[in-house]
Amino acid sequence: MAAPRSRTSRSGSLRDSHNPLSGSEKMEGAGGWDALEWTKIEPVKRSLPHGMSEILLEAEEVVVEGYGIVLVNTDEAGTLLVTNFRLLFVSEGTRKPIALGTIPLATIEKFSRQAMKLPSSSRQSDKIPSRRLLQVIGKDMRIIVFGFRPKTKQRRAVIDALWRCTRPLRLWDMYTFTCGPSKYKNTSPNVRLLNEYIRLLGKGSDHVSRSSFEDRSRLVSNEWWRISEINSNYTMCSTYPSLLIVPKNISDEEVLQASSFRARGRLPVVSWCHPGSGAVIARSSQPLIGLMMNSRNDADEKLVAALCTQITGSKGVRRKLYIADARPRKNALANGAMGGGSESSSNYFQSEVVFLGIDNIHAMRESLVRLRDYLDTHGAASSDGMSSFMRNGGWTWGGGNLSSMSASVSTLGDSGWLIHIQNVLAGSAWIAARVGLESSSVLVHCSDGWDRTAQLVSLASLLLDPYYRTFSGFQALVEKDWLAFGHPFSDRAGMPTISENDIASSESLRQSSSGNLPSTPARQPPGSSNAQSNSSSHPQMSSNYSPIFLQWVDCISQLLRMYPFAFEFSSVFLVDFLDCVLSCRFGNFLGNSEKERQQSGIADSCGCLWVYLAELRSSEGNTHPHYNFFYDSLKHVGPLLPPAAALAPTLWPQFHLRWACPTEAQAGEVEAQCRVMAKKFSDLQMAKEVAEKKAKDITASMESLTAELQKEKQINYSATDKAKRSFKESVALKRAIESLGCRVSFSSSGECAVDIEDRAVGSQTRLACSSSRNVDGNQQSEDQSVVPVSISVRTDDDAPCNRIARACESLCPFSSREGVCKWPHAGCVQFDSQLVGVKANFDAFDKLSIYDCYFGL
Repeated sequence: MAAPRSRTSRSGSLRDSHNPLSGSEKMEGAGGWDALEWTKIEPVKRSLPHGMSEILLEAEEVVVEGYGIVLVNTDEAGTLLVTNFRLLFVSEGTRKPIALGTIPLATIEKFSRQAMKLPSSSRQSDKIPSRRLLQVIGKDMRIIVFGFRPKTKQRRAVIDALWRCTRPLRLWDMYTFTCGPSKYKNTSPNVRLLNEYIRLLGKGSDHVSRSSFEDRSRLVSNEWWRISEINSNYTMCSTYPSLLIVPKNISDEEVLQASSFRARGRLPVVSWCHPGSGAVIARSSQPLIGLMMNSRNDADEKLVAALCTQITGSKGVRRKLYIADARPRKNALANGAMGGGSESSSNYFQSEVVFLGIDNIHAMRESLVRLRDYLDTHGAASSDGMSSFMRNGGWTWGGGNLSSMSASVSTLGDSGWLIHIQNVLAGSAWIAARVGLESSSVLVHCSDGWDRTAQLVSLASLLLDPYYRTFSGFQALVEKDWLAFGHPFSDRAGMPTISENDIASSESLRQSSSGNLPSTPARQPPGSSNAQSNSSSHPQMSSNYSPIFLQWVDCISQLLRMYPFAFEFSSVFLVDFLDCVLSCRFGNFLGNSEKERQQSGIADSCGCLWVYLAELRSSEGNTHPHYNFFYDSLKHVGPLLPPAAALAPTLWPQFHLRWACPTEAQAGEVEAQCRVMAKKFSDLQMAKEVAEKKAKDITASMESLTAELQKEKQINYSATDKAKRSFKESVALKRAIESLGCRVSFSSSGECAVDIEDRAVGSQTRLACSSSRNVDGNQQSEDQSVVPVSISVRTDDDAPCNRIARACESLCPFSSREGVCKWPHAGCVQFDSQLVGVKANFDAFDKLSIYDCYFGL
């Protein structure tokens, strides 16, 4: 993008609370550093002013700080920090990072200084308008413009820091090596590749661990294919993996001979096997047929013919082979001048050559630049702070503005990006249809076999194999067809490559157990100067830079839109995955080949992107935005074969529009709304389960209380029945005693008092009577009750000194009415005894007359 455009009018309403990019508001799926939750890494405490130390990541160090900087896109003021990992813009009000103004250094494609006087109405009158600008262009579709106050050296300091940090002299100077593996330690990619090969050959039970990887005797094979280790030292092909799947009837010597006939030694090898039909997708580079296009190689022709295996269930019938050249035909012919070219179907057994017409890396790079400029020019929040409506004459759509808008929309087609996406999708769908419908094998190549070939082979495999549409399968697909087969990520992303000297010195760099690299002579300290820092702009990317991998992920997003139930991962996952790749925060995508990463020890020196993303998902389970809410593993168990009418791509809102049209990028995201509803439903379901459990506990308590109440009722009934029987017994006892001439009165405590009146003497005796009854259970009848009665006798004038005499006088049958004992000196009364006995005095007895009345009757 050129310098920001002049603005003749601007409404102050652009800077309000409804601005979706203001503050630190997170955008779901936006892939910003807040959305990726980098702050989950425990921050390192630093002596920074204004309390900014907590926003830094592990091993992140501030190189330059700038204050009073304006983010022109949103007209916000804040602090701009250049660290060894990113360009960090912190809001002046919230003191939190703003997603738009925070970009990793590795994601910056270029930057340049510019000078322009902004309208004074763009900011409050008490602040000086920004005049000195810094434009930063990112590989993730954003264009940022920072405004600096005049007559300060802050912009120069920031540009100098960006010069030093965005293009390190050595790969080891990148932040990922300073941070080290940390808790995101990588496992062996070679082991994962071997296990994927074993799965493709139908030997999934022969799973290999890292400890048993060196035991090469475990290399498996099936009826048609075998795993070869001819490239174990990367001597045959430096950009191929150490293990290859080749036809079983082709020896390693013939494999080596065939490699010499292909560009860069990238001979035809199997990338994917159909588990049912036995058809395969193979890949290679272009054949070296020479300027006259007549060179041949017997080993190469035999190897390609071996891909035409017999069709399963048909005796002697060999399957057809399609040779899919990803290039336009004219480009393939032009490569003949450099010794390359394409195959002739007459030289290869039962084959047909097809050209898919996909442009090269340079066309893709230019197309993405035009798309980015289009979005910045016609977006809602452009880098000059002006929306497309205001740029075209105001908010009203009168006076020809509709036609101007239509013209701007047509500019999208001029970028060519969607046409390229459609070509890649169509080519991949064609390959998948040949394998899935015709049971034919397909050999795919372009010029070198690591750009368009990787796109087509991996996308066709994803269409055919449901396993690649899961999280684990997506990882296996990327590691196999992109990383292992040598897509030059460092060249395509504009990062430093690994030289032989780097590989030689890597051993010393891997000695640090903490993952931090020791100081090396080539390593620049943060404060070192750069001779080129006085240049007005950042140097352009090399001619090898191209968004090939970004384009492939864009194609997957189109398939996800067409088949929303077929993928376990969501579009949010794809955005965050791309941001991780572009940031170079992890070491998985550094270097240009498996050989470079293996020999330089990158896997052991850097953190692992896959581990980080897996931990993000595990933090929230299936409710994490990376999971596709609509995924149904049983709905698409077979291949996805989209018809031509369905291959009409659109802009990927979550990635393309998130900076230029942030509201529109999220407004149509049905999945996000469904996820919110699902979260609410899950919360309600949990609340329901808690309520049901509580109700169940209350019901159990009520049942227990009811049982206890029933038991108490029975006890009450038993006690009442017992009381009734006792009352009846008391009445019967009273009646019996009264029949003897006594007066009986019962107290409320159950005691009774018996008054016996002796009519002869006129004295009154009171007896205290208590009764008790032994009840054997509740079934004993009333008439069977036995009532033992105990009676004690006392008089009203009892005294402790002569109790025996008084008892004798009142109870002795020989007592006379005058109170004289007719049985003197008998001593026959024993007080408080239930028996009143008479101790006979026989001497006195002899003196009695037989006519005496002994009983006073």
